[in-house]
Amino acid sequence: MKLWEGRFQKGLDKTTNDFNSSISFDSRMYAEDIQGSVAHATMLGACGIITEAEAEQICTGLEEILKDLNAGTLQIDPEAEDIHTFLEGELTARIGDAGKRLHTARSRNDQVALDVRLTLKKEAAGLISQLRELIGVLCNQAETYADAVMPGYTHLQRAQPITFGHHLMAYAEMFLRDIGRLQDAVKRMDQLPLGSCALAGTTYPIDRGMTARLLGFSGVTQNSLDGVADRDFCVELAAAISLAMVHLSRFSEEIILWCSWEFRFIELDDAFSTGSSIMPQKKNPDIAELVRGKSGRVFGDLMGLLTMLKGLPLAYNKDMQEDKEAIFDAVDTLRMCLTAFIPMVATMRVHPKTMRAAAAKGFINATDCADYLVGKGIPFRDAYKITGKLVAMCIASGETLETLPLAEYQALCPQFGPDVYDAISLETCVTGRTSEGGPAPQKVRQQIKRVQEVLNVENTD
Repeated sequence: MKLWEGRFQKGLDKTTNDFNSSISFDSRMYAEDIQGSVAHATMLGACGIITEAEAEQICTGLEEILKDLNAGTLQIDPEAEDIHTFLEGELTARIGDAGKRLHTARSRNDQVALDVRLTLKKEAAGLISQLRELIGVLCNQAETYADAVMPGYTHLQRAQPITFGHHLMAYAEMFLRDIGRLQDAVKRMDQLPLGSCALAGTTYPIDRGMTARLLGFSGVTQNSLDGVADRDFCVELAAAISLAMVHLSRFSEEIILWCSWEFRFIELDDAFSTGSSIMPQKKNPDIAELVRGKSGRVFGDLMGLLTMLKGLPLAYNKDMQEDKEAIFDAVDTLRMCLTAFIPMVATMRVHPKTMRAAAAKGFINATDCADYLVGKGIPFRDAYKITGKLVAMCIASGETLETLPLAEYQALCPQFGPDVYDAISLETCVTGRTSEGGPAPQKVRQQIKRVQEVLNVENTD
């Protein structure tokens, strides 16, 4: 059955029907479609547009269909045009003419817009929950390794000493922002489009506010054209998901580097690694690599949505059927990546001694050496130049700033004293960086506490 077939004299070509059909991907919204229809029927009955008895019959029929679909005793017809057609046809087959009254004061245009919003609100809540879990894991690992000295990098070159806990909390901040972006996207999609109908509203005396309350929306869309034509909420959610994937991909890249033999900062648990078909010594970080790779498909989903919308006149156009596959793929990909990523991070083994050794060999305390001279009254630019010469001497002699004899220091600058070794020790360099947000262990623990407090506040909202 086609909802629109009264105008036509012949059936749709089979190939065209398959091309036109959206049942393969919009069937996942069956629960939301039924939820919206129950609210719509309840409102129609309350407003006297249909009888209370008809509304009750419709709602009961829909609830029975939902129960059967959930139990698997009813299968969605893959030949149906879309989930809306299938459910209305099944309802009418069960309850008769009352089922035909459900679509009063409603179009598939605003019905689809409603279903997508309801679905994405639920999906966003799930993604936020997963991101919260990931941040919790990062906080736990950061607490354990708040004192573990490692090299911080710029240009992938050893730069200054930080701690592993400090590094992990940088990602916690990123994922915290991702939660905020998802929450912002949900706020703007939290408007009921139902009642916009095809594009011009309806002459029936509907109560959109009632429907919004029944469905848990904070308000209703304010323009009927915009109500059915808007897919900003899909784009915005896809953009938020894309940024989350950027952060996961960057983190994955570092995990891939860290667990290589060249770094050996961490080791992934066997449950989150794979081997080689020909090289028995290999332990590959495939989960991290897949997450890094899957970021590209999510970016493609975002670009597809933007491109689909950019030239559309108001109001609804069939092009907009493309919204669901793109946004659902973005949602599913992020959820799948987080599902694998969270336990991978939770179970990784960290090698603080290897990190400390790498930090010692990289002259990453050179800035602190220059700052030591500044404390002795030497201008920073002169101190910078002196320290650069010291580094060159160390490279030539195979020394480090921590092992270079004091006489060598004093040959370049007599202001150096025995206290220089304490000033440039890696632990001193790290613990002395007590500026807000810095890598000093006490500051890292403050960052952890603040992030945990933010999560706890959000959990009570």
